Amino acid sequence: MSERRVLRGRGFGPYTEVDLHDLPDGGRGFELEDGWLIAVATGARHNFVVQRLGRLIDAAAVGAAVHICIGGGWEVGTPSGVRKPDIVVIPRDTARAAIVAETPRGILGREVLLAVEVVAPGNGTERTDRVRKVREYAAIEIAQYWIVEHHPEVRIHRMLLADGVFRASPVVAAGTVCTAQIQADPPFRVSFDPAVLIEI
Repeated sequence: MSERRVLRGRGFGPYTEVDLHDLPDGGRGFELEDGWLIAVATGARHNFVVQRLGRLIDAAAVGAAVHICIGGGWEVGTPSGVRKPDIVVIPRDTARAAIVAETPRGILGREVLLAVEVVAPGNGTERTDRVRKVREYAAIEIAQYWIVEHHPEVRIHRMLLADGVFRASPVVAAGTVCTAQIQADPPFRVSFDPAVLIEI
Protein backbone atom coordinates (compact mmCIF):
# COMPACT_ATOMS: atom_id res chain seq x y z
CA MET A 1 0.00 0.00 0.00
CA SER A 2 1.60 3.19 -1.10
CA GLU A 3 0.19 5.93 1.12
CA ARG A 4 -2.55 6.43 3.67
CA ARG A 5 -4.85 9.07 5.04
CA VAL A 6 -5.83 8.32 8.61
CA LEU A 7 -9.19 9.21 10.12
CA ARG A 8 -8.29 8.94 13.79
CA GLY A 9 -7.42 10.65 17.02
CA ARG A 10 -5.88 9.15 20.16
CA GLY A 11 -6.64 5.77 21.72
CA PHE A 12 -9.05 3.18 20.37
CA GLY A 13 -11.42 4.62 17.81
CA PRO A 14 -15.21 4.53 17.60
CA TYR A 15 -15.54 2.76 14.23
CA THR A 16 -16.64 -0.83 13.59
CA GLU A 17 -16.90 -3.20 10.63
CA VAL A 18 -20.42 -1.86 10.09
CA ASP A 19 -18.99 1.65 9.64
CA LEU A 20 -16.33 0.29 7.28
CA HIS A 21 -18.90 -1.43 5.08
CA ASP A 22 -21.23 1.57 5.19
CA LEU A 23 -18.60 3.69 3.43
CA PRO A 24 -19.09 4.36 -0.30
CA ASP A 25 -18.30 1.28 -2.40
CA GLY A 26 -18.51 -0.90 0.72
CA GLY A 27 -15.34 0.55 2.22
CA ARG A 28 -13.09 -0.37 -0.68
CA GLY A 29 -9.75 1.33 -0.13
CA PHE A 30 -10.10 1.41 3.65
CA GLU A 31 -8.93 -0.84 6.47
CA LEU A 32 -10.14 -0.87 10.07
CA GLU A 33 -7.30 -0.54 12.58
CA ASP A 34 -7.92 -0.25 16.32
CA GLY A 35 -11.33 1.26 15.70
CA TRP A 36 -10.07 3.81 13.15
CA LEU A 37 -10.73 3.89 9.41
CA ILE A 38 -7.46 3.94 7.49
CA ALA A 39 -7.70 5.14 3.90
CA VAL A 40 -5.11 3.39 1.75
CA ALA A 41 -4.16 5.15 -1.47
CA THR A 42 -2.46 3.30 -4.27
CA GLY A 43 -0.58 4.56 -7.30
CA ALA A 44 -0.05 3.31 -10.82
CA ARG A 45 3.32 1.68 -10.01
CA HIS A 46 1.91 -0.05 -6.91
CA ASN A 47 -1.08 -1.36 -8.85
CA PHE A 48 1.14 -2.53 -11.70
CA VAL A 49 3.33 -4.54 -9.28
CA VAL A 50 0.26 -6.07 -7.60
CA GLN A 51 -1.27 -7.09 -10.95
CA ARG A 52 2.02 -8.46 -12.33
CA LEU A 53 2.74 -10.53 -9.21
CA GLY A 54 -0.84 -11.77 -9.08
CA ARG A 55 -0.56 -13.02 -12.66
CA LEU A 56 2.75 -14.77 -11.90
CA ILE A 57 1.23 -16.56 -8.90
CA ASP A 58 -1.89 -17.45 -10.89
CA ALA A 59 0.20 -18.94 -13.73
CA ALA A 60 2.22 -21.00 -11.25
CA ALA A 61 -0.95 -22.27 -9.55
CA VAL A 62 -2.36 -24.05 -12.62
CA GLY A 63 -3.70 -27.39 -11.39
CA ALA A 64 -3.87 -26.32 -7.74
CA ALA A 65 -7.27 -25.88 -6.09
CA VAL A 66 -6.75 -22.22 -5.17
CA HIS A 67 -8.23 -18.80 -5.84
CA ILE A 68 -5.96 -15.75 -6.20
CA CYS A 69 -7.58 -12.59 -4.78
CA ILE A 70 -5.92 -9.48 -6.24
CA GLY A 71 -6.34 -5.85 -5.33
CA GLY A 72 -7.56 -5.78 -1.72
CA GLY A 73 -11.14 -6.84 -2.45
CA TRP A 74 -11.22 -9.58 0.19
CA GLU A 75 -10.89 -8.99 3.91
CA VAL A 76 -9.02 -10.77 6.68
CA GLY A 77 -10.04 -10.19 10.28
CA THR A 78 -7.13 -9.59 12.69
CA PRO A 79 -6.84 -8.67 16.37
CA SER A 80 -6.76 -4.98 15.38
CA GLY A 81 -9.68 -5.04 12.95
CA VAL A 82 -9.94 -5.65 9.20
CA ARG A 83 -7.00 -5.93 6.80
CA LYS A 84 -7.13 -6.07 3.01
CA PRO A 85 -3.89 -7.60 1.67
CA ASP A 86 -2.94 -6.66 -1.88
CA ILE A 87 -2.88 -10.36 -2.84
CA VAL A 88 -4.41 -13.32 -1.00
CA VAL A 89 -4.17 -16.98 -2.02
CA ILE A 90 -6.90 -19.17 -0.53
CA PRO A 91 -8.27 -22.67 -1.19
CA ARG A 92 -10.86 -22.73 -3.99
CA ASP A 93 -13.46 -24.26 -1.63
CA THR A 94 -13.05 -21.30 0.75
CA ALA A 95 -13.62 -18.84 -2.10
CA ARG A 96 -16.57 -20.82 -3.42
CA ALA A 97 -18.27 -20.98 0.00
CA ALA A 98 -17.87 -17.23 0.51
CA ILE A 99 -19.22 -16.41 -2.94
CA VAL A 100 -22.20 -18.77 -2.61
CA ALA A 101 -23.00 -17.15 0.75
CA GLU A 102 -22.70 -13.76 -0.99
CA THR A 103 -20.17 -12.64 1.62
CA PRO A 104 -16.88 -12.79 -0.31
CA ARG A 105 -15.21 -10.40 2.10
CA GLY A 106 -14.21 -12.23 5.24
CA ILE A 107 -11.53 -14.92 5.24
CA LEU A 108 -10.22 -16.71 8.31
CA GLY A 109 -6.47 -16.32 8.71
CA ARG A 110 -5.79 -20.05 8.91
CA GLU A 111 -7.40 -20.41 5.45
CA VAL A 112 -4.93 -17.95 3.88
CA LEU A 113 -2.09 -19.78 2.16
CA LEU A 114 -0.29 -16.56 1.21
CA ALA A 115 -0.85 -12.86 1.94
CA VAL A 116 1.13 -10.19 0.08
CA GLU A 117 1.51 -6.48 0.83
CA VAL A 118 3.23 -4.20 -1.69
CA VAL A 119 5.01 -1.22 -0.09
CA ALA A 120 7.48 1.51 -0.94
CA PRO A 121 10.00 2.55 1.73
CA GLY A 122 9.08 5.79 3.48
CA ASN A 123 5.35 5.67 2.77
CA GLY A 124 2.59 5.97 5.36
CA THR A 125 1.86 2.23 5.63
CA GLU A 126 5.43 0.94 5.68
CA ARG A 127 5.59 0.48 9.46
CA THR A 128 2.16 -1.17 9.52
CA ASP A 129 3.10 -3.64 6.78
CA ARG A 130 6.56 -4.39 8.21
CA VAL A 131 5.72 -4.55 11.92
CA ARG A 132 2.04 -4.62 12.86
CA LYS A 133 0.85 -6.89 10.08
CA VAL A 134 3.70 -9.33 10.73
CA ARG A 135 2.37 -9.81 14.26
CA GLU A 136 -1.30 -9.71 13.26
CA TYR A 137 -0.97 -12.17 10.39
CA ALA A 138 1.02 -14.59 12.55
CA ALA A 139 -1.60 -14.34 15.31
CA ILE A 140 -4.36 -15.44 12.93
CA GLU A 141 -2.19 -18.23 11.46
CA ILE A 142 -1.64 -17.02 7.91
CA ALA A 143 0.77 -19.61 6.47
CA GLN A 144 3.01 -17.28 4.47
CA TYR A 145 3.46 -13.49 4.24
CA TRP A 146 5.41 -11.53 1.63
CA ILE A 147 6.33 -7.86 1.76
CA VAL A 148 7.21 -6.54 -1.70
CA GLU A 149 9.17 -3.30 -2.12
CA HIS A 150 9.16 -1.63 -5.52
CA HIS A 151 11.09 1.59 -4.83
CA PRO A 152 13.94 2.39 -5.09
CA GLU A 153 14.46 -1.23 -6.16
CA VAL A 154 12.39 -4.39 -6.16
CA ARG A 155 12.93 -6.67 -3.17
CA ILE A 156 10.82 -9.45 -1.69
CA HIS A 157 10.76 -10.30 2.02
CA ARG A 158 9.27 -13.79 2.52
CA MET A 159 8.09 -15.12 5.88
CA LEU A 160 6.80 -18.57 6.78
CA LEU A 161 4.72 -19.32 9.86
CA ALA A 162 6.44 -21.67 12.31
CA ASP A 163 5.36 -22.26 15.90
CA GLY A 164 3.07 -19.24 15.84
CA VAL A 165 5.62 -16.71 14.55
CA PHE A 166 6.95 -15.78 11.14
CA ARG A 167 10.46 -16.89 10.23
CA ALA A 168 12.06 -14.69 7.59
CA SER A 169 13.80 -16.13 4.54
CA PRO A 170 16.68 -14.23 2.93
CA VAL A 171 15.53 -11.10 1.09
CA VAL A 172 15.34 -11.63 -2.68
CA ALA A 173 16.46 -8.72 -4.87
CA ALA A 174 16.16 -8.02 -8.59
CA GLY A 175 18.60 -10.03 -10.66
CA THR A 176 18.18 -13.18 -8.56
CA VAL A 177 15.39 -15.77 -8.40
CA CYS A 178 12.59 -15.80 -5.86
CA THR A 179 11.33 -19.34 -5.36
CA ALA A 180 8.57 -20.20 -2.92
CA GLN A 181 6.43 -23.24 -2.23
CA ILE A 182 2.74 -22.60 -1.57
CA GLN A 183 1.13 -25.36 0.52
CA ALA A 184 -2.04 -25.74 -1.53
CA ASP A 185 -3.79 -28.89 -2.80
CA PRO A 186 -1.58 -29.88 -4.49
CA PRO A 187 1.35 -27.67 -3.47
CA PHE A 188 2.77 -25.43 -6.19
CA ARG A 189 6.01 -23.52 -6.69
CA VAL A 190 6.33 -19.86 -7.71
CA SER A 191 9.66 -18.89 -9.26
CA PHE A 192 10.57 -15.53 -10.84
CA ASP A 193 13.11 -12.72 -10.92
CA PRO A 194 11.66 -9.81 -8.89
CA ALA A 195 12.86 -7.45 -11.64
CA VAL A 196 9.94 -8.59 -13.82
CA LEU A 197 7.51 -6.93 -11.43
CA ILE A 198 8.35 -3.49 -12.82
CA GLU A 199 9.17 -4.41 -16.43
CA ILE A 200 6.80 -3.38 -19.20
